[in-house]
This record gives sequence, structure tokens and C-alpha cells, in this order.
Amino acid sequence: MSPAPLRVPPGPGIPEGLVVADADLVERFSRSPGPGGQSVNTSDSRVELELDLRTTRALTEEQRRRVLRRWPGGVIAVAASEHRSQLRNRAAARERLADLLRTALAPPPPPRRPTKPSRGSRERRLKAKKERGHLKAMRGRVTD
Repeated sequence: MSPAPLRVPPGPGIPEGLVVADADLVERFSRSPGPGGQSVNTSDSRVELELDLRTTRALTEEQRRRVLRRWPGGVIAVAASEHRSQLRNRAAARERLADLLRTALAPPPPPRRPTKPSRGSRERRLKAKKERGHLKAMRGRVTD
């Protein structure tokens, strides 16, 4: 039984969503031995999932460029190794990969506007110090 293709839900940068074919994914499974040395399905089943961004047919050229800027090596790899069954770790690895693809395809945040000097900036403090000195010098003088 082969798993269904990886579906990335719609979001910013991918309005229609994304479907990655199962043939594009490389899955590796390993089990740590259970008590007594025998392999048990429910003991820590590690699932590693890889996607080669350069060869997948799920991305358009523009999306591929955007994702490759984030991962210059061209391969996204995730792993799930919680203490649960291989099936649940496979689902967790697929969710993590889908989340990484969503964040990689999202447009960058808008640039922040430059701000004016803060209240505690050096220029403001020096200006206030000069004004206080001038007011102190003028105090007590009577001008006609």
C-alpha cells in the first residue's frame, strides 16, 4: 500500500495549494530495538522524509527559484522520531515537510519603514541638556 501524495494546503504564495507526488519523496524507516533486543512496532520508529526541490514536478519555475533561495542545497529533509508507530511518524514527517514548503513559498514580509530617532536618542539628550543649561544661566537674572 503506497501512501497518498503529499498535499500542501493553500496559503500565501500558493493560493491553489500544492500536490507533491509520492515518487518525488524519499522515505527511510528505522526502528530502535525494543526491550530485550527485539524490534517492536510501537517502540521508537524513526521516519526520515526527503524532497529534492530540483527534480520535483510539483513546483513551477518561479516557486522553485524562491524555495532554492531558502535551501541552496536543493534538498529538504525532515524526520519524525517520537515514541509512536511508524504510520503516525510518517504522517508527522509529511506534516512537517508541508509546513516547511508553505513557509518557504510564502512571500517575504514587507520592509519596515525607517523610524524617527527614539526619545532616548543621543541627539535629543544633548539638545535637552543645552536647553537646561541655558535656562539655569538665565534663572535669577533680571532684565529690563
